[in-house]
Amino acid sequence: MNAPTALIADDEEGMRQQLRSRLQEAWPALNIVAEAENGIEAVALAGKHQPDIVFLDIRMPGLSGIEAARMLFNRCHLVFVTAYDQYAIEAFEQGALDYLLKPVGGERLKTTCTRLQSLIGQQPSNIERQLSQLLSHHSKPAAAKTDYLRWIQAVVGANLRMISTREVLFFQADEKYTRVQTEQSEVLIRKTLKELADELDPDEFWRIHRSTLVRVDAIEEVTRDLRGRQMVRIRNHPELLEVSRGHTHLFQQM
Repeated sequence: MNAPTALIADDEEGMRQQLRSRLQEAWPALNIVAEAENGIEAVALAGKHQPDIVFLDIRMPGLSGIEAARMLFNRCHLVFVTAYDQYAIEAFEQGALDYLLKPVGGERLKTTCTRLQSLIGQQPSNIERQLSQLLSHHSKPAAAKTDYLRWIQAVVGANLRMISTREVLFFQADEKYTRVQTEQSEVLIRKTLKELADELDPDEFWRIHRSTLVRVDAIEEVTRDLRGRQMVRIRNHPELLEVSRGHTHLFQQM
């Protein structure tokens, strides 16, 4: 019997790599045959490779994951991969749609893989109605795009340093200052964490604690310590960051 095959579609390379790695751990026999950067490419690659399963990020350029799913649902089994979206999760749990929360991992991934293993070789479910409902919700007119903060200005000695928010691993309150941590260094700025939370893109930075904002695609994994607290491990950085009780919903799979 041939190994089951899958395609991963996400516009963030880091998220694709993370999902591939987690799938290899949870389901070593699964063969990832292709990766797509957007919905249009996902549909094209699915037509070329005919995978058994397609993992679709909901928010992608070209075609959203939901729009791509409407073109694929009768050809393969689908799993949506999403950041925290209460409406989407409620819709998924009420129907036949499967989903994974970012960052992917934990028991939810194992459960999804077990379910998919039982479906290989079967005709995919007709989920057109559920997809239409999701698409209707996500197609509602959106508010004008906010100009989110893209550069951090930090005074270092006598110099002004410009740091792209894409370089930042996390922000952490430090008395009267805020610590800005990148892979290479850390600096202190006078802007408060609340100001940063209001100015940064909420899809890129999550508040996991009253004193911590973390860039989502810098998260390597979420674990629990001996006291049962959720702890975030950052890629290429040794420090563990605590998730407060009020923000554990961001990682519901654990």
